[in-house]
Amino acid sequence: MTNERVTVVGAGLAGSEAAWQLLRRGIPVRLVEMRPERMTPAHVTGGFAELVCSNSLKAEHLTNASGLLKAEMKLFDSLILRAAEQARVPAGGALAVDRAAFSAAVTDALASHPLCEVARGEAREIPDAPCVVATGPLTGEALAQAIGRLPGMRALHFFDAEAPIVTAESIDMTRAFRASRYGRGEGDDYINCPMTEAEYNAFYDALISAELAEVHEFEKKLVFEGCLAVEILAARGRMTLAFGPLKPVGLVDPRTGKHPFAVVQLRQDNAAGTLYNMVGFQTRLKWGEQKRVFGLIPGLEHAEFARYGVMHRNTYLESPQVLGENFALRGNPLIRFAGQMTGVEGYVESAASGLVAGVGLAMRLQGREEILFSGRTVMGALMRHTITPTADFQPMNANFGLLDPLDARPRGGKKARCEQLSERALRVMREAIDTYDP
Repeated sequence: MTNERVTVVGAGLAGSEAAWQLLRRGIPVRLVEMRPERMTPAHVTGGFAELVCSNSLKAEHLTNASGLLKAEMKLFDSLILRAAEQARVPAGGALAVDRAAFSAAVTDALASHPLCEVARGEAREIPDAPCVVATGPLTGEALAQAIGRLPGMRALHFFDAEAPIVTAESIDMTRAFRASRYGRGEGDDYINCPMTEAEYNAFYDALISAELAEVHEFEKKLVFEGCLAVEILAARGRMTLAFGPLKPVGLVDPRTGKHPFAVVQLRQDNAAGTLYNMVGFQTRLKWGEQKRVFGLIPGLEHAEFARYGVMHRNTYLESPQVLGENFALRGNPLIRFAGQMTGVEGYVESAASGLVAGVGLAMRLQGREEILFSGRTVMGALMRHTITPTADFQPMNANFGLLDPLDARPRGGKKARCEQLSERALRVMREAIDTYDP
């Protein structure tokens, strides 16, 4: 057993998970977090694992790649998922959390651990190895420059957007109704704002003509497809939203007994149920325009915005050129990177990369062969995408398309295929844990 301490820079989801995986294997950790001494454009607290874009950790069922990824992580006693269970709020078939309670649970678990030293302040250089750098897409300028000086390192970037949050008491429930699609979850986990065709068209016309926050010309193409602003989606065609985030399938308006033409869903954002997130409404509209345009949505005519939607720049590395297995720096496996800066996209994906980096580094420090994260698992396939050279490297969410294909096409269509991929992935992961990390 080694007593060598690992420095983990960044206490977001990836850094927190990496630190936890090191700690639970007996590796002392120095966890460096610059907040609250220095804040970012997206964060508002100094808590660990602060969620900024959404409070949803996506689907839980195993016919969804995000659900499988979470199941894989639970096999490693993931801190992020443990905290999420403690802080969860109703969200149908998804795992959503009270942001403050979630962050508090992660912060307490790490800060109270006897092997964990928490250091507040900005890291301006890459620390001496062994270390994990998980400072996220909003890495401070000095550290970003230090990372850029590593051999072969090049930074890429895209723009991400956050959805607005409204107060529950300001939603007009005489126009909105509670329900989950197809009655999933408790059946009333979402507040739904139904639209007639005329109301949808009026909203659409206002949205596509609304004034946007300033973005430089060269930045306009740098928007991640997996988190597109609602006005960008709308610009692709009048019915794009009605078949996308505003689709009415699985929902019946109890006042009419029919499916609405379109529906805006609001998801509970805190345990008290006083705040609701506008699902799929990431935006870069000016704040005054958000109030005007979103006020055209039935039920939100007098909505009070606890937070308006904003857009911010996300930076990630050209990882295929510089990172190897388990996100180790090529040429120095005692330096690992994790989180969105590696090119994974999404909260759970970021935490998973921290898990992979932390587990791998711990095993190396203990003189053991590092675990093999197979391409038949979501964790392994996502890592493989991130470190495999490609002509146009882009951020990636968890999806079944990344996994090694099945030996034979199953009967039963997509659902049967996803079930078999999930069954295989969990079996492979358990075997790998038994072999490498009992």
